[in-house]
This record gives sequence, C-alpha cells and structure tokens, in this order.
Amino acid sequence: MFKKKKIAIIGAGNIGTSIASGLAKSENFKTRDITLTRRRLDLLEPYKKQGFKVTSNNSEALSESDIIIIAVEPQQLDDLLVDIKSELDPDRHLLISVVTGAHSKQIIQKTENKVPVVRAMPNTAIAIRESMTCISTADKNGNAVKIAEEIFNTVGKTMVILEEQMTSATALCACGIAFFLRSIRAASQGGIEIGFHSTESNLMAAQTAKGAASLLLSLGNHPEMEVDRVTTPRGCTISGLNQMEHNGFSSAMIKGILLSAEKAANLYDDDNNDD
Repeated sequence: MFKKKKIAIIGAGNIGTSIASGLAKSENFKTRDITLTRRRLDLLEPYKKQGFKVTSNNSEALSESDIIIIAVEPQQLDDLLVDIKSELDPDRHLLISVVTGAHSKQIIQKTENKVPVVRAMPNTAIAIRESMTCISTADKNGNAVKIAEEIFNTVGKTMVILEEQMTSATALCACGIAFFLRSIRAASQGGIEIGFHSTESNLMAAQTAKGAASLLLSLGNHPEMEVDRVTTPRGCTISGLNQMEHNGFSSAMIKGILLSAEKAANLYDDDNNDD
C-alpha cells in the first residue's frame, strides 16, 4: 500500500533521523525517496552523503512527497502547520505526527481537515528496525491508519491504540527506552565492581537484557514466570532481587513512568488538548 511512496520528514532531529535510517534499512524505501528538513543543514550532512535528500525548505519537501512525517518539537508545531497548511493536498498527502502531546484532533483542526492525520509514537530503536511504535488517530479514514501501520511494521513492532492512551505510550515506549538503557548501565557498573572490565561488563549486561526481552517476545510469558525459572530457594538470584526491591527498584521504575506520562501530557500547549 505504501510502495513507491515518497516520504518527507519535517524536523529531522534525533527521532526524525532515526526514522529515516530505519526506513532506509528496511529496503522498502530508497534514501533518494526520503527528504529530510531542518534549519541547520550542516547537521544533516552525514545523511546527505548517504543519499537522503536534505533541505531547509519545507514547501520543497512537501511538493516532492506523499507521506509527511512531522517530527518537530511541540512548541514548533503550530507555526509549522500554519506554514504548510495551504500546500497539503488531500488527494495525495498523508500526515503522520510524532510530536509529543499533540492530539490528532488538534492537528486536523489546524490543518482545516485538509488531509488524513495519524499520530505515531516510535522510539529511537527505529534506527535499527527494533522500535515499539504506537499508532492512533481521530480521523475516520481507516485506510490512513493501515498505511501508517504497514510503514512502521517495517521498522519494528506496532500497536494501534486509543488516542487518549498516546501520552501513556510515550512514557512507556519512547521515554522507556532510556529507562531500560539506564538499567543496563547500572547492571554494567555492578559488573565492573565484581571484577569485569567496562567493555566486557557492558556487553554482558546488554546481551543479557536482550536475551530477557527476547524470551518474553518469543514465548509470550509473563516476566515473573521467567523470573521463577531462575530463582531457587535460598539462591543467589532471589537474594539479589529482594535486595533491589528493598531499595525501591520496581517502585522507582513505576514512578518514573508515571511522571514521564504526566510531563508528556503537558509538552504541547494548546487549550484543546484532551489527551
């Protein structure tokens, strides 16, 4: 459905360039069919060398593209929509927003319902095609959601959720990747303290975390079922787990996710925000 479509990524910062890299690696899109826009073109020079089109002109990007991915900061969204609104073509364009906190209804209103709008929340693992991307829309065009889902399925796993769940998805999946990275770092530091060099410890911690996640994704089991398989009475694993829990391990993670969700809900300042 998305074959032979050209993509413009408006606001190619960290997440925008990660999306571009993942789409190119999926081999469903050629770099020449992906246009990246940013005010500071010097920051896009490495991507230009890879074959991506780069420009600071959003109008030029829209004129050459079918799918528009908006990846600007929340405070930049309104000005951008004013600038591009007249150039959106309802017979050609699909707009996908990855802007934190901006409800698809708000974007539809500000673009005067000119094009179908889908909201997506990937994470930076999209660069290696391992993103968890949540998708939602207030648009009644079901075809638009299908196209977005097909695109993001090429760069990881997707889940279509309710619009009101998107800030929660932001905290769990987009912010969450940093939480898991920090936990791997902590495990690596523990490894150094018990005798491994930093490069050894980092590899061991990261591969162990990958194995844990792969177990759940492959077998579909609850995490505690897999925990039970490696804990024995009076064993070293349960002793370590209990010590972590006594110091608030699970509680800290839960509180962090809750606070990130609260923050995400207020990043886009709009009177009609109903996330």
